[in-house]
Amino acid sequence: MSVRTAVIPVAGKGTRFRPVTKVVAKELLPLVDTPILHYIIQEAADAGIEKIVLVTCKGKNAIEDYFDNEISDQLFKKIKIVSIRQKNPNGLGHAIACARPAVGDEPFAVLLGDDVIDAKIPCTKQLVELHENKNAAPIVGVMEVTTENTSKYGIINGRSLGSNIFEVNALIEKPSAQEAPSRLAIPGRYILTPDIFDILEKTPPSVGGEIQLTDALNVLAQKRKLYALQFEGKRFDAGDRFGYLEANIHFALKRPELREQVLHLLKTIS
Repeated sequence: MSVRTAVIPVAGKGTRFRPVTKVVAKELLPLVDTPILHYIIQEAADAGIEKIVLVTCKGKNAIEDYFDNEISDQLFKKIKIVSIRQKNPNGLGHAIACARPAVGDEPFAVLLGDDVIDAKIPCTKQLVELHENKNAAPIVGVMEVTTENTSKYGIINGRSLGSNIFEVNALIEKPSAQEAPSRLAIPGRYILTPDIFDILEKTPPSVGGEIQLTDALNVLAQKRKLYALQFEGKRFDAGDRFGYLEANIHFALKRPELREQVLHLLKTIS
């Protein structure tokens, strides 16, 4: 079965960007002149996704309004966008579980709402292709991080199969440098199978008192094959202030009408 649906959790409070996120959803903050979420949904669309499930919360109505306007209708006219409300902030695992009624019994992609990945082949498409080549197995996208940054991510323990593909044996949520089994981190791209929902229902809160998707994936990895792909592309943590600034510069430099001015500015201020 092809991957037709993507879940995008956008219920975060955006505390790293306060005070602006008291009134503006962090996912709508612009990279030059285009919201972060726009780039993420474009990635999904370019991977063949037909339906987007936004997991929202109170105070995020502006996100739904954005996709109601005429410009967005033209850009995403081939995609159906629906929203599900996460009433309590119980973690990423809980947010994914909330999407179950809209996803149904089929594989689906997950793209986190503040991870922007610029790649020649969309990151989600890379994962979908591996999912199809591995008998519809679940896939996590990974990237290598420094030892001191393992505590910011879910980290995999896996066996290399060559060509940037790994068979995952276990996953740990935000381990210390001493506890991390590798430096391969999951920045926010997944292809999941519907059996993850039953596991999530039984997953207790852990790190931060929240239901962690990483914990559910660790259980899944003991029951069936789970693979990781070290994807190609440049990833930006647009939910972090420096990462957001870096992403703005990156995408501004890709704009022909802005490139020379931005390069001149960078030379001037350096």
